[in-house]
Amino acid sequence: QVQLVESGGGLVQPGGSLRLSCAASGNIVSVSTMGWYRQAPGKQRDLVASITSAGTTNYADSVKGRFTISRDNAKITVILQMSDLKPEDTAVYYCNINAGVRIPFSTRWGDYWGQGTQVTVSS
Repeated sequence: QVQLVESGGGLVQPGGSLRLSCAASGNIVSVSTMGWYRQAPGKQRDLVASITSAGTTNYADSVKGRFTISRDNAKITVILQMSDLKPEDTAVYYCNINAGVRIPFSTRWGDYWGQGTQVTVSS
């Protein structure tokens, strides 16, 4: 019912920048919090940044001052602008949204995930 399509990952040198984009589609009535998570090999999936429907943002300490999250409610899109990238930022990045979808006579809320996009920071 909800599809998330991510783009923008790739290989970048330390100190470089990347822009990740995630577009949602489907039978969506409303979207609450949108965010990005990342998972490095052998590690758990951790929150990188999130943004509420009111525009309140939250960042992991490790990315504060380097990453910026934004959203376009009309296009149901969330963007992660990453700068001053470091090798420890290497991971698969996943988009996540909390959305309500239309069902007969009601709305059902749930969390939805993108397929993941690889970000590799290496010289």
